[in-house]
Amino acid sequence: MNKLVPNYERSRVPLYVQVASVMRQRVEAGRWREGEKISTIEELESEFGVARVTIRQAIEMLRSEGLLDAQQGRGTFVSGRPKNRHWLNLANDIESMVDSVRSNILKRVYIEEDVEPPQLAANEGRLADGYTFLRSVQYNDDEPFSVVNLYIARNLYAKDRKRFTHSAAITKIMEMDDITIVHAPQVVTIGVADPETAELLKIGLGEPTADCRLVLIDNNGIAVYVADIHYHRNCFALRSDLIERSRK
Repeated sequence: MNKLVPNYERSRVPLYVQVASVMRQRVEAGRWREGEKISTIEELESEFGVARVTIRQAIEMLRSEGLLDAQQGRGTFVSGRPKNRHWLNLANDIESMVDSVRSNILKRVYIEEDVEPPQLAANEGRLADGYTFLRSVQYNDDEPFSVVNLYIARNLYAKDRKRFTHSAAITKIMEMDDITIVHAPQVVTIGVADPETAELLKIGLGEPTADCRLVLIDNNGIAVYVADIHYHRNCFALRSDLIERSRK
């Protein structure tokens, strides 16, 4: 048995996506350099311990991303690097967060008023009287990079429906004179793309995503903004100077 087989069995992600993820990492890390010919299908089949059709599916996935080019009779070559690799730095303060999304291009996918409220953790405040749900996709250079699933307090949404449906909600909320945000807990985790997120971000089902949970809590302890944001893995980075932060 190939030693990789037990690793495959631990994941529910489709097998070809797992193989494609390893191959993509080789391109990103420079192990497979642009213009170079990669291992043959037979060699990859033996190395990964999977069927030939799985290798072909993985190659096709990376070909569609512009990373590999399969040439008849010559083999498969590295044709590019991941686009916009790690250009997005996740903000670690509210001012930076607002600035980072101010000029984002949004495409509103779905809006529903008077929805069931979101589930809140112990440190995420209390529920508002009602919520509106908005799902949007954010773009950079005509490429989708994040999916935002947002619950916004119904009374806030009613104040400016048009703006909330055409621009980033967090910028509008922070500009309101009659609301004071006193807490903004944020949690970042590593997840995988479900069918809907994969479709909206134009990535493979089960590919890694960076998932951000952000809640804005007002001075009455109400969670007025509850967002779950799924970032495309190729755009995301979390950078900080651990020494500098420890001196504060």
